[in-house]
Amino acid sequence: MVVTRWGARFMGRRFPVAIGRGGMTNDKREGDLATPRGVWRMVGGGFRGDRTTPPQTGSIPVRPIGPRDIWSDDPNDPAYNHWVTAKDYPFSHEALRMSPRLYDLVLISDWNWPVAEPGKGSAIFIHQWRKPRHPTAGCLAFAPDDLRWIVARWTPRSRIIVR
Repeated sequence: MVVTRWGARFMGRRFPVAIGRGGMTNDKREGDLATPRGVWRMVGGGFRGDRTTPPQTGSIPVRPIGPRDIWSDDPNDPAYNHWVTAKDYPFSHEALRMSPRLYDLVLISDWNWPVAEPGKGSAIFIHQWRKPRHPTAGCLAFAPDDLRWIVARWTPRSRIIVR
């Protein structure tokens, strides 16, 4: 899948896509709201089983998102840029089970993962958009039906190329 600021192309189709409010960058930093340029893989993900049926994911392993599931975005956390399940987590994090529908289906990219370099950016996900082309905090966001279509056809050889 090739992603530019104007949209995405995958398997002969074009999709509108939302990118980070900070545009695209070659020098990703935690909190800059930019989408990093590069080549990524989708390595896993989650879905809200209480809101949606499990998605057809082709080759991407997904699991239900529970009420205590979070993503660490704190460069000082030993679990920086990883999925954590905890009740009272002492480090900065993002709830994966949120009331907006953004993460009803959320895919994890391998940006700065699995060995995360502190400060190089965390939680670069592929998820549902808030509204058409509404900027993200650095992730890629698609219309829900488009995201499900893409994910169902993803293969182990597929990549995201952000230009």
